[in-house]
Amino acid sequence: APAERVRIGFIGTGNQGMGLLKRVLAADLGDVVAVCDVNRGSTGYKEPDHFYGREPAAALVNKEAGGKGRPAGCEAYADFRRLLDRKDVAAVVVVTPDHWHAPMTLLAADAGKDNYCETPLTAAAAEGRRMSEAVRRGRRILQTGSQERSNPVSRFVCEAVQDGRIGTLRRVVTKVGFNNKVGPGPGWQAMPVPDSLDYRAWLGPAPDQPYHQDRCLYRFRFNYDYSGGQITNFGAHCNDMAHWGMGLDTGGPLEVACLAATFLPAGSLFNTATETRFQCRYPGGVELVCESGPETVQTRCEGSDGWLQTGYKGTTASDPALLAGLPERAAAGRDPHTLHLANFVECVRSRQDPVAPVEVGHASALLCHAANALIRLFATSGPTKAAWDAKAEQFVGHDAANRLLVPVQRDPWA
Repeated sequence: APAERVRIGFIGTGNQGMGLLKRVLAADLGDVVAVCDVNRGSTGYKEPDHFYGREPAAALVNKEAGGKGRPAGCEAYADFRRLLDRKDVAAVVVVTPDHWHAPMTLLAADAGKDNYCETPLTAAAAEGRRMSEAVRRGRRILQTGSQERSNPVSRFVCEAVQDGRIGTLRRVVTKVGFNNKVGPGPGWQAMPVPDSLDYRAWLGPAPDQPYHQDRCLYRFRFNYDYSGGQITNFGAHCNDMAHWGMGLDTGGPLEVACLAATFLPAGSLFNTATETRFQCRYPGGVELVCESGPETVQTRCEGSDGWLQTGYKGTTASDPALLAGLPERAAAGRDPHTLHLANFVECVRSRQDPVAPVEVGHASALLCHAANALIRLFATSGPTKAAWDAKAEQFVGHDAANRLLVPVQRDPWA
């Protein structure tokens, strides 16, 4: 109701989850009444001194509520299904490892919850369509965590490209970062599971594997059982901007090619590619090249009359006149993450689609999964090129690559 504050539950209170939680509290976007994590509380996240988990998150929420004169009643759960059971929770923020996004989104939609789901929206190509159908069938709101969609600078660049300010778009170059963590090599040994962590619940639908501290928490992204390396981590953002600039929010390429990929030695705990370069061809002849490199240049759009590029270190152009009207990165003191969360809460109230709805998140993740399928085959097959059927969401006549688009999942989550 218009007079009521949106009541929110957080599922996942690790590195990214705590960052979003602090933004919701700082901007006073709603009442966080429940948090959930399979980790009670520990260090071992992105930075060694970060102490995150469900108990630190609940304590933070209750402290903030007391400081603002509101009742401190945030509950902490180990099982996300108990949080979804709560009738008073209108919306959830899902900030878990990627392999949990689809099961949680499907169950949240069935439970009547709106959902802010972090990027990449999916862990495998075959999940996205089911998620989209569930969200639409249940008339739910889903905001993909593609915060660049709420960044006024990114919007300026992508709309300028769409408007033809650099002429006919010919090429987009995107950058994904190098791996920023090092895991154990061949011969690594299993470790005892910490008392704070429910490791079986953490694995969930993923294959059964022995515990190691570098498998979980922040480092999950470097193992194909749970994520797609930096291709899905950074690529879900920069390649989403590429689609945005092309005017293909829910479209896809005609052809995908893996040009280069390097991997750690066989038997290493981390098995995602450490450096990559792939190429896509789109309708109209537009070329997309995504490659490993410094994230200073996130997305570069090249046209017949010039270029525009934007990234974490700023926005530049072939002609300074192309930057006329460029807004400041932050608006009203809010960063893109906060603006994106605010857009989600507004849409929970209005029932209008957010700026990054489920279909947009699916299309951006799907491109990354298609690329990763060929990247994974590179180790045995070398450079590989295959036609892509965007409607069927699979490769044409490439069974080995298509098998890699389907997640390997265990019951009861399959």
